[in-house]
Amino acid sequence: MLLKTITDPADLKKLSIAELQQVTDEARTVLLEKISHHGGHNGPNLGVVEMTVALHTVFDSPKDKMVFDVSHQTYVHKMLTGRGEAFWDPAHYSDVSGYTNPKESDHDLFTVGHTSTSLSLANGVAKARDLKNEEGNVIAVIGDGSLSGGLAYEGLNNIVETGTNTIVIVNDNDQSIAENHGGLYKNLRDLRATKGQAENNFFKALGFDYHYLDNGNDLTALIDLFTQVKDSDHPVVLHIHTIKGKGFKFAEENREKFHAGGPFSLETGDYLAANAGGETYSTVTSNYLLEKMAQDPTVVAVNAGTPMVLFTPEQRKIAGKQFVDVGIAEEHAATMTAGLAKNGAKPVWAVFSTFMQRSFDQISHDLSLNNVAGTILVYGASAFGMNDESHLGIFDIPFLSHIPNLVYLAPTTKEEYLAMLDWSIDQTEHPVAIRVPVGPLESGAADQTDYRQLNKNQCIQIGSQVALLGVGNALGLAKKAAATLETELGIKPTVINPKFISGLDTETLSGLVTDHQLLITLEDGLLEGGYGQTVASYLGKAPIRVINLGLDKAFHDRYQAGELLQENGLTVDAILQAVREEFSSTH
Repeated sequence: MLLKTITDPADLKKLSIAELQQVTDEARTVLLEKISHHGGHNGPNLGVVEMTVALHTVFDSPKDKMVFDVSHQTYVHKMLTGRGEAFWDPAHYSDVSGYTNPKESDHDLFTVGHTSTSLSLANGVAKARDLKNEEGNVIAVIGDGSLSGGLAYEGLNNIVETGTNTIVIVNDNDQSIAENHGGLYKNLRDLRATKGQAENNFFKALGFDYHYLDNGNDLTALIDLFTQVKDSDHPVVLHIHTIKGKGFKFAEENREKFHAGGPFSLETGDYLAANAGGETYSTVTSNYLLEKMAQDPTVVAVNAGTPMVLFTPEQRKIAGKQFVDVGIAEEHAATMTAGLAKNGAKPVWAVFSTFMQRSFDQISHDLSLNNVAGTILVYGASAFGMNDESHLGIFDIPFLSHIPNLVYLAPTTKEEYLAMLDWSIDQTEHPVAIRVPVGPLESGAADQTDYRQLNKNQCIQIGSQVALLGVGNALGLAKKAAATLETELGIKPTVINPKFISGLDTETLSGLVTDHQLLITLEDGLLEGGYGQTVASYLGKAPIRVINLGLDKAFHDRYQAGELLQENGLTVDAILQAVREEFSSTH
């Protein structure tokens, strides 16, 4: 295999066009073999095989700096920069990240997992190059979907202002994760339809030197275009039309399904994970919202480029104008939610915890400072969410719970979740975020909680000596630990479900002091600044020992959730040991 002889991009420069095409074909075959067995980002990588080979043939990485937006399309880049074994040897499939990572290679400039960042990063890199009077190209590769993010516009604007060499490659496959939305995409469609000759041209209007390539999967044409603009002394946009999922017909035909996923059949295109069917927190949400929308035309679901978290394509059609996908633009989604709520609509913004981080100011300033009653559904907020260091969802409690006016709720069952959601949509007093449980759907008793009474905890078991407080996903651990404590040590602990995690039930906490000497808080989120530390601060002078268990402050990368919880003491055995130590030291 010729591909296996490429250990550095410089090796490509020795090959003929025919040999480079062979490398391209082999890379796509290797790519399909790995992702069909191991999972990963399918369509984004299949669509840029030729582009990646051409980039490394023409440019001189790492002297020439390449910044890949999101960087989920860099599998072939990794093959060509000394990491090929992680793609053709199953024993090494897990050796590399699914994103660029400077710890792996000098050819990876940044750890990048969130969208719309490449242009600002490249602008900074180019400015530093200029200040140091160095040479070299700076290349930013950004997908058309990522252009919907506000940071992309800020980067484009300042790249033009800088005025020196920055080459912006717009990888236009007319597809984000799902379909694209927004006025910019009409201009991109017009440019594609006219082969780059449309009278209105967004990039030219900003001041870029603009080049269009209609067949962005033509290796020779790509090499010619990159050679033409290499070492330009001014900002250039290369608008390249590619096919997402190129070379795998199922991915070309269903681009949303094959954006990313687990192992799949190359013969049928079916994902191999067993579909157990039945309800999940996602299906419960979808069904509830569609029913609510049918009853109330002011209910509107908002999403930022990940619509599948709420609705299938068919359900989006049913929701119609009551579903808004703003593109990959969480900041806009948060502020639009505030605008909707202020003018009498009932918005529900569904967002992954990791992507919500980009919208802190909008949640704080626009939604919470104005105290308007929008609802945020926070998905993937758990150690059991996404586990790449660039996609962690464990920072949400310190992030949200200390914003004034905002009510943050942590349901533990289907019934609690739906009761919270129903209250949140119809109330008009506060912005509300709901930490959607992660894992299998749990069902319990009907929830009769009056959520108008803020910060009231639920004591699900009243005991003595020890109290266990389990936040959201961690309540199950609290219950298991309680049963073990009673069996092993003869202690029946109090078990508390703090449904409100943005405020304290001071009455319940103060009441523990008289007949409890130990309180253990459990949360599968960040320990520092988390709910448990807020509890400990309140009880600081009280005659009760408080132990906080949560996750340490680190960017954990590709971890096993069970191992991470064990390392941080979030297990029944660790809790049992902590109780033993506490009581042995006081008796």
